[in-house]
Amino acid sequence: MHEFCPACGHRFEREPGYFVGAMYVSYALAVPAYALPVLLLHLLLPGWSDLAILAAALPFFLPLAPVLFRYARVIWMHLDWTFDPER
Repeated sequence: MHEFCPACGHRFEREPGYFVGAMYVSYALAVPAYALPVLLLHLLLPGWSDLAILAAALPFFLPLAPVLFRYARVIWMHLDWTFDPER
C-alpha cells in the first residue's frame, strides 16, 4: 500500500497501528459474508452436519477475503476522516 495517495497526497497511515481498527470493520463485513452461504446451505441441505456445512461454505467465502480486507481499510479511513479530519 502506498504511503501517500498519488492523486491528492493524503497520508494513508497516520500513525503506527493505524489500521488495527480496520480489523473490527473487516470482522463486521466478514461475518455476514460467511453466514449467508452457511444459512443457504443449511436450508438447501438439511441432512448435512453443521461441520460439513461450515466446510462447504468456506470456498464461497475465501475469494471474498482480499476484497473485504481492502474495503475494511477504506471504510476505516472514511470513518477516521469523518470523525477526525486532517491533522
